[in-house]
Order: sequence, then C-alpha cells, then structure tokens
Amino acid sequence: MDFFRKMRSRMETKRLPEDVDDGLETLEEYTQRWRSVRIIYFTMFLMALGFSIIITGIWPFLNKLDPDAGKEFMGLIVAANPLGQMIFSPIFGWWGNKLGTIRLPLLLSLALFTVASGMYSSLELRPPDVKYWMLASRFLIGVSSANIALCRSYLSAATRISERTHAVSMVSLAQVLGFIIGPTLQAAVTPLGAEGHVWLWGKMHFNMYTGSGWINVIMSMCNFVMFLPGVFEEHKIAAREVMVMQGGTSERDTWKGIKPSYLSAWTLIVAFFVLVFNFVLLETLGTSLTMDMFAWSNEQALWNMGIMMTTAAIVSLVTFVMIEPMCKLFAERYVLIWGGFSLMVMGRVLFLPWGPDPPKVALAFNASLNLSYEDPFYLGCPATQEWCAVIPAVTLTQFIIGFALTSVGYPIGVTLIQTIFSKVLGPRPQGVWMGWMTGSGCLSRVLGPVFVGSIYTRLGTYWTFGVTSFMMLVAMIALQCGNRLLIPPTFDKPAPVELQELSKLNGTQIEDNSPDESLISEKHTEPT
Repeated sequence: MDFFRKMRSRMETKRLPEDVDDGLETLEEYTQRWRSVRIIYFTMFLMALGFSIIITGIWPFLNKLDPDAGKEFMGLIVAANPLGQMIFSPIFGWWGNKLGTIRLPLLLSLALFTVASGMYSSLELRPPDVKYWMLASRFLIGVSSANIALCRSYLSAATRISERTHAVSMVSLAQVLGFIIGPTLQAAVTPLGAEGHVWLWGKMHFNMYTGSGWINVIMSMCNFVMFLPGVFEEHKIAAREVMVMQGGTSERDTWKGIKPSYLSAWTLIVAFFVLVFNFVLLETLGTSLTMDMFAWSNEQALWNMGIMMTTAAIVSLVTFVMIEPMCKLFAERYVLIWGGFSLMVMGRVLFLPWGPDPPKVALAFNASLNLSYEDPFYLGCPATQEWCAVIPAVTLTQFIIGFALTSVGYPIGVTLIQTIFSKVLGPRPQGVWMGWMTGSGCLSRVLGPVFVGSIYTRLGTYWTFGVTSFMMLVAMIALQCGNRLLIPPTFDKPAPVELQELSKLNGTQIEDNSPDESLISEKHTEPT
C-alpha cells in the first residue's frame, strides 16, 4: 500500500502549469477538471467499443442462431445501434443543457447499456424469434450510447481554447481505439469456440460470440462508478475564459453575445457524415468482404480481421500523437483536407477490384449433405450474389493497403472536424449542436449497413466502392473550395477606438514644437 501511495503522490499535480496559471482556477479545480475529462475519454472509448466489439461476430453469430436470417437482416441489426443513437442524441444533448449537468443522464444511459449488453450475451438461450431479440438489444445499446453528445459537449465546456485540440485528439483517439480494439477483443475470445463454457445451470453462455457482450457488461459497470459524486466533478471553464478575454462580467452574457457561423457548423456536420459513413462501411463490410473474396471461414475471418484491427489501432495511435505537431506547422483546416480526406479518398479507390479472376463461388447450403456450414464447399462468395461470377476479386494486397490508408486518414479527419466544430461554436453550451454532430455520424452508421445489404449484396464491389470514392472526393473538393468557413472566430477584447483616437491626438500635440500650443496644452492640464 505504501508503494501505491508513493506512486500516487509522485503522479499528483503539485502546481498549475505556467500556461494556465492565470487565476481562472485553483490547483484543486484544475486537477478535478482533468480527472473529469479523462473519465469522458474512457466513456467515449466504451461507447465505441459497444458498437464495434460485436461487428465482426454478428454475421457468424446470427448465422448460428438463425441460418435463414440472411445478410440483409444482419444489416438491420448493425444499423439498429446507430439508429437508436441518432434518434436520442439531440434529446440527450437538450436534456444535459436543460439540467446544466451531465451526471444523471450519463448514469441512466450506462445502466441501460449494461442491461442491453447482458441481453445480447444471453441470446444463446434461444428465445422465440431470436433474431428480433438481437435487433432489440442492439437498438437499446444505441440508445444508451447517445450519451456521446453529452460527452462531446462537456469536453468543449471543460477545456480552454489552447487545450481543445489536444483534448479532442485524445477523445477521438479513445473513440477510434474503441472502434478498432473491439474486433481485437472479439478475436481474443475466438479460441473459446462456438460452444465455450456454460455456467449458472445452463443460464450463462460464455463463448466466442457472447464473450464480447459480457466484456461490455463488466466495463460499463466500472464506468458507472466513475460518474458517482466524489469521483466525477464537473468544472466548466470555456465560457469563463472567453469572458475574461473580452473583459466581461457574466459568462452567460458573454456566450450569448457571440454568434456562431451556422454555415460553417453545418458544413462540418455534413463532412463528418461522409467521413464516418466511409469508415463504418468498411468496418461493417470487412468481415463478410474477406469471407467472400478470400474464402475464409468464420474463425479465420474473426482472427485475421482482429489482427488487422490491432495493427490499425497501433497506426492510429501514432497518427493521433502526430496531429497536434502537424497543426502547429500547418493550419488545422489544411491538415483536415490534405491529411485526412485525401488519404480516405485514396483508400476507397484502392478497394476497386484489381484481381485477374472472379472470387471463388460458394455452393448454397444444403442440410441434406450432412456437411458443416464451414466446409470448404460452402466457403467463398455466395452464389446468391450474381455478380460474384463476373466481377474480379479484390486482392489481399490492395485490401491491406486501402485499410492502412484508412487507419491514418480517418483519425486525422474525425479529430479535426470535431476540434474545428467546437471552436466555431464558441463557448456556448453545445449539447444540442453536439447532438446533431453525433446524429450525423449515427445516420452514416445506419445507412452504411443498409448500403451493404442493398448495394454490395445486389450490385457488387464496383458500385459499392465507386459510389463511396465519389462521395469522399466531392466532400474533399467542397471543403477545399470553402476552406475559409473552417477558420474559427477569435475572442480578443475589442480595442477601445475612442481612446486610441485621443492617444493619437495627444501624440500629435506633443510632437508639435510650437511654443504657443505647448503653453495652451500645459494650461489645460494644470490642476485646479
């Protein structure tokens, strides 16, 4: 215990950093503020993890529970999570603004997240219409993760302007790592196999499909404790900082007097939609695409995608560390356009099929043959997808390169869009606006799986990646043409014009060497 106390003592902040030692907050408030920000980091990580941890396992799990469900229903299940989040994000944002605190909404949402994750993990009990129970559990997890709007709003309110880029980089890192590490954890429980362990008299199944859900349950219970009083204390400093900069006396009057550029805000919301749509499409399609193109089995796909996602997490980590130094060399908007969107465009183009031959076509499943659905006869591109027999296959090399470019471009794009967005809005409460931003990302995650179920399944890879490449290119050109909309406003104290004119007048009189005017000046300044 003494060792841990000593380590904690060494890690504690002893004094305020010089760049923030300006009287706006005490050392205790500074420490509590950054503790609350780090709890927000973990919450964003968990909400992203809740979406992604089952992404690579949904199709094989659904196929096990109900072989007749089909990929189109899988698309609905994946879309249910962001649909719930999209509907409730503006509501959560408004609720947080109305209460003036985020604690109660976050505690309730985390409790719902725990229950819904347990519901997903209990699907092995095979209730009637099991596929609809899976759909309902994913929708409720989406509703609970609408608290992301509150997290983003609080982050904007609890950081200074000079801290914003770093804080948003870290919270974006937490979120992207959640998206990427989720499939890694799924790969980690894959050795449990489809049967796994059965506990509590057959009521609790822990296998390669349900293990991910139980991980969510444990982590969300820990997150719930973090938001209890005495652990999480809210400290909002953004409005106070701008009030002091402008010489005001009221935080509310200060942010009410600053009008944000709504055109800039909506431009960034649309760009966020396009960016997240392309990332989620790849994450949703990744497992089934590799199974179709490379004839991988369920376990091979889960394992190989887990390795790729882990590698992508490391690449993303390095990228996030580099964002702040890059923004010191170049304007944030140019790093966003040429560092984020350009790489995403190239990544999409690389997924257009280059292979010399079509992929291996799998036979339709026939239960009368007494063969496992993972038998080599059933592996490959399904015969029900007519384009499999005529369109060239995506090669493994181009898949890996395109995936790598996405792993660099997406973190840059998603971080700087949110950073610039929070700066454009200014110090006002941003709950509702962050709800719209989160909602746009959710809409893209709703449409992405539907896009897979309709465009990819019916028309194939040319249409899928041709349309997404065009979307990214148009968004990149639009941002470049309107890049001045991405310049955040400044909040300097307005210059006193009348005093400046008086100073210039006095300066002119002093420089004038006329003896008569000097006497006049002295006469007027003589005390009575």
